[in-house]
Amino acid sequence: MRAKSLKDLLKKGDRVAVSNITGREARKVSSVSQCYCGNITGGWALGRGGQRVETPAGDIPVFATFEELLRYTEPEKRPNKILVYSPPEAVYGEVKEIADHGGGIVETIYIVTEHVSIEVTAKIHQIAHSMKMDVVGCNTLGIINTRERVRIGAVGGDNPQESFKPGSVTVISNSGNMVNTISSYLLSSGMGTSFGIPTGKDRLILFPMKDFLSLASRDKGTKIIVLYVEPGGTYEHDAIEMMRQEGFGKPIVVYVAGEIAERKGISLGHAGSVVEGGKSSARAKMEAFDDYFGIQPYKPHHHYRKSAELSASLKRGIRVTALHHIPAAVSLLTDTIGIKRDFGGAKPLFLNPWFVNLGELGTHLPQKLALSAGTIPEPYKTSVTKKIRTAGSGTIRQPMRNCSHASSNDGATPRIYGYSLLELMKRSSFVGSLVLYLTGELPASDFEERLAELTLTASLTNGPGTISAQGAKLSASAGNSPNTAMIATLAAIGTVHGGNGAKAVDFLLDRFEGTDIDDPYAKHPGIGELASKTAFEFKQKKLSAKEAGTEYDRIPCLGHPVFRTDPINFDPREQVIRDFIEEQGKTNVFLEFYHCLVKALKENGSTPHVLAVNLDAAVACVWLGICWKSLRSGKMTTERAKDIAFVAFAIGRAAGGAAEFLDHQDFGTEMDMRIPVSECRALSGPRNL
Repeated sequence: MRAKSLKDLLKKGDRVAVSNITGREARKVSSVSQCYCGNITGGWALGRGGQRVETPAGDIPVFATFEELLRYTEPEKRPNKILVYSPPEAVYGEVKEIADHGGGIVETIYIVTEHVSIEVTAKIHQIAHSMKMDVVGCNTLGIINTRERVRIGAVGGDNPQESFKPGSVTVISNSGNMVNTISSYLLSSGMGTSFGIPTGKDRLILFPMKDFLSLASRDKGTKIIVLYVEPGGTYEHDAIEMMRQEGFGKPIVVYVAGEIAERKGISLGHAGSVVEGGKSSARAKMEAFDDYFGIQPYKPHHHYRKSAELSASLKRGIRVTALHHIPAAVSLLTDTIGIKRDFGGAKPLFLNPWFVNLGELGTHLPQKLALSAGTIPEPYKTSVTKKIRTAGSGTIRQPMRNCSHASSNDGATPRIYGYSLLELMKRSSFVGSLVLYLTGELPASDFEERLAELTLTASLTNGPGTISAQGAKLSASAGNSPNTAMIATLAAIGTVHGGNGAKAVDFLLDRFEGTDIDDPYAKHPGIGELASKTAFEFKQKKLSAKEAGTEYDRIPCLGHPVFRTDPINFDPREQVIRDFIEEQGKTNVFLEFYHCLVKALKENGSTPHVLAVNLDAAVACVWLGICWKSLRSGKMTTERAKDIAFVAFAIGRAAGGAAEFLDHQDFGTEMDMRIPVSECRALSGPRNL
């Protein structure tokens, strides 16, 4: 292990670089960190070389790769600490590049990414160990050195100075957010923090608790250690064994979460919180700590009398049964052992409810329980005030049992989003009314209405062999009714068949985030560049996943089981839609992006052929274009836009399923969809009871 003390993990003067720095979360965290301590020298992101991340404390340069960052950074400014914000499938490649080019420079890598596979995490450990680099994570928030006012990652949130005052307590936690919470609690006992450390809580933790405790034991500024522990893993047992063997000399206050959740069969949410074996349960960890401390858990109303026995136990530490008991337990330690508090004038913990609405109940409660609304501190007060002021423009949740925005009926006139159904019957088409029902707005033009109609017609069928058509035919073969056949059709539509359109909308929204596109039907000069960048990123992820031996996310709606053997492949249904758009002298930026993308993937060697842009992609692009203005203005949620792409395909295919049912009912024979016994293969042999 390269670090010899906590200070070696992060100190004033360390230089930080951030991977995927132009991502939403990484950009925000980097801006706050730069204002707090100014220790970020640069970052990198595929396809974003030459850009800059603007912060109030100065711009951060962005490079295309880590190797490029090192090449163009002065030797004295090259980073010795790395913060990895890349998606799971790219983490291995990032660490490999850091190891290949950062040997002798990089000391510590912090991996924020969660849900990195165990296989990849193990390989990262091998790479880092061979390069004598420390790796913290995966799924860590970083670290904060409060005494030297430096941090890496998101520890402390947007205002680290609120929770972290320089002091003598090191907080080590499986949960990143709990580091902030506990540090805030400690202020009420007159104690500040030395270091705040989220270990991460994926299945495999690369920098385990015993190693952090060893470093904390050698940190002169740390007088007390507070631990927040979750179920899963046996790292705490390893730490306790280490402390027994080495005669650990600093008191610990520990809170073990998850006992109630375990009893109810509820997961705490972290991948590493899965209980496997008795030692990894919350109860087993509680018992192990109690046995090590040699004292019962802290009781807030118990009168502790100073004695040699109490002092001896508390020098090892004590467990608390509630998170808010931590300040009192820390005060018990400081008073009994004789540790000086970091500052005076501490205020006890108290409830400061920002909002109170007790209603009729408030008139019956005792005064101590009927609390009044407190004071909202900044910066939250400004945010809350703004939210209240704009509440009417957002989504308002309410019971919807007897009400609807989509429809109404006053006893005489049924309406769709306020429009009379009777007038729609006279003046609108079925497709125009359907667009209204799905989106809340009538089609913006005849062009949009015709596009929507094309997607519905194209979705009707792709022949009797498709999965959804088979569902309807099976239902007819079994003697069911038409509605059952339509249900069977819908039940046979999933994320692979038909539902890919929703994935495509999600993919497109991610790719087009931050673009200045207002009119999705006008040509946009940056589409080709965006497609090339996307193809480059995909190839990098594919190569990294192949090297790591893991799966990677495919781009949705590319290729088709039927249209795939030609050098350049097309889905003829998609081509009809694209041709119609061109005939009208217009474009669809999302569909054009897809066509540029399949060419770019072939050009960079990611695919052997130019793949077909399939019908699911066309449906997604058309309906995203219809929804685009509502999305941009905030009138529509992204979830609704994704679902509409799926629903549009399902509506067309359900109608097609009904037709297959009618045909099969007229001309088929009973049970004719059944597979004969002679064609069935047994993959397991007979067994005797």
